Amino acid sequence: MKTTIREGGRLVIPAKYRKALGIKSGDEVFLTLENGEIRVVSTREAVARAQTLLRRYIPKGRSLSEELIKERREEAARG
Repeated sequence: MKTTIREGGRLVIPAKYRKALGIKSGDEVFLTLENGEIRVVSTREAVARAQTLLRRYIPKGRSLSEELIKERREEAARG
């Protein structure tokens, strides 16, 4: 799809593409520059990709958030 860069470097993402990405006006997105191309990734997709990468290093059944909460409660009890 062809579009135009507007004043201030603004780029309009067509409604069809926004809908496919699940993004709305005011949503934040991530841009990457790869091999001369700009890629737009929704925040939801970026988080999902990060979670997938991190799961490789965390044993099944381990909850880092629960560990953090436990540590914070122990610190609060001490201090």
